Amino acid sequence: MVRRKDIDGSVSVPDFYGKELRWQREAAGLSLEAFLEGSFYGKTYLSDIERGERRMPMDLARHADRVLGTDGFFERRCEDVRRARRAGHPAYFEKVLEAEKYALTIEEWCPTLFPGLLQTPAYARAVILAGLPLSSEAEVEEKVSARKARADLFEADHHTPEYWVILHESVITEPLLAAQDMTAQLDRIAELADRRRITPQIIPRKQRSYPLMAASILAMTFPDAPPLVYTEASYSGDTIDDPALVERYRKAYDRLRAVALSPDASLAMIKAAAEDYRNGKHPDRFE
Repeated sequence: MVRRKDIDGSVSVPDFYGKELRWQREAAGLSLEAFLEGSFYGKTYLSDIERGERRMPMDLARHADRVLGTDGFFERRCEDVRRARRAGHPAYFEKVLEAEKYALTIEEWCPTLFPGLLQTPAYARAVILAGLPLSSEAEVEEKVSARKARADLFEADHHTPEYWVILHESVITEPLLAAQDMTAQLDRIAELADRRRITPQIIPRKQRSYPLMAASILAMTFPDAPPLVYTEASYSGDTIDDPALVERYRKAYDRLRAVALSPDASLAMIKAAAEDYRNGKHPDRFE
């Protein structure tokens, strides 16, 4: 008889049910391969679920209940896990949260704001309150914490995607925050760039027209799956996987990158603006 492993339910809902799945599988005397027989999933995928790193799809939850005789337990808990994984994020963002952990490259264009992956807590709080001004303090803090958790992507030793971000100059020179907080925000971006975790580029204000003027996008490629593009408005978002449309967005992003300042010039501009804010000056516009 397999001895039941201790399960720390306080870690997270995905971690709890991942451990429960592993215990039930081992209690049934099934290897990863034996458990997956008759499904369309591989060992690595199942291991990620058991470690709480990937959500369980509904069809695999039903497969687990059937193979393990758990009377619908995993099917009923699928939505619990989905909600826990996206805590602090809207439902339409769920696919991005899942995908970015496995991305080979992430390319982002944000014409009006620093993107969520790069936001400091102060910047995130200001953005959240601007869009959802009636939020309680607890709701705001949940969303801020969720954005901070996403940024752990840049600290992972085992896998860090190649992240490329293009920003408009106005994001730097028209501050959303007080000087001290803008300094911290720009320092954060410079620090990530200096550690070669990200590559930032700036579209200068003097560039009057450029691709993707009316859209913000996030494009991801993967080692073992087709690329995705995510577009977002204030209260909605859309994940695009149609190959032809994804290709159009990625070509537009390449053209946008071509009219941006070089990575070196962009980083120098970010650092110079941080120093200006630090010294109580308003950054000069790039000419």
